[in-house]
Amino acid sequence: MTDQHARPSGATEEPLYDIEVPTPTHGERACTLLESLSTGTLCTVATEPAGFPYGSFVTYAANGGNPLFFISGLAEHTRNLKADTRASLLVAEGGGDDPLARARVTLIGQCRQIDDGERSQAVSTYLAVHPKAEYYIEFKDFSFWRLDVESLRYIGGYGRMSWVDLAEWRDATPDPIAPHAAGILAHMNEDHQKNLLDYCRAFTKATDAGAATMTSIDRYGFEMSVETGKGPRPVRLAFAQQIATPMDARRELVALAEAARGVLGG
Repeated sequence: MTDQHARPSGATEEPLYDIEVPTPTHGERACTLLESLSTGTLCTVATEPAGFPYGSFVTYAANGGNPLFFISGLAEHTRNLKADTRASLLVAEGGGDDPLARARVTLIGQCRQIDDGERSQAVSTYLAVHPKAEYYIEFKDFSFWRLDVESLRYIGGYGRMSWVDLAEWRDATPDPIAPHAAGILAHMNEDHQKNLLDYCRAFTKATDAGAATMTSIDRYGFEMSVETGKGPRPVRLAFAQQIATPMDARRELVALAEAARGVLGG
């Protein structure tokens, strides 16, 4: 059994880069995705019609890997949870021309209502993500619920998917560079195309690269989509040390550009 998509018969694509380079675990990727978003699809077990999956749009606050909801007693999903606490939350990355190439994670577990002793912490956690909820935070027909995650499935696009080990999930932390990633990608793709090509030609097997687009960056390194004679191919390069800020990213990317020029002879 494999999570890799089947390839056409006889198709062999040798990776253009060292696949052993440091890469975020699926637990880290899922954690980063959960922390970066605040809405998803909550699926509960319907009471009417009984037993069917019922999906509804909800807001949430990531709470140590166990999403926190503030939901009305009038909502169908709240009625469902009071009858059966089993639930799942689907969180999906938006944007892009190919939705199936974007990341998503499904968290599965039991939902429980937050008691009065935990309410104060729940309020501060939720309002930090959803400040506009303050005007109805004291409504008596609303209550806090938490999904205690028991298993999760991460999909990062084509061919990148797995059931995430629960211990790995609990140990994972969101990527610190994620809030700055979009700006870094835009800057590199708009202003440093030559550097991207130098990275490919110096440090990967994509020596015939005609164009390169940086598609993601994380604490360990970055990924590019490279135009080769055989079409677009992915590559990944690692940083010499982990990064946490845009200045760290700039330092590592400049150092890598200088090293590439050295390899390529200026």
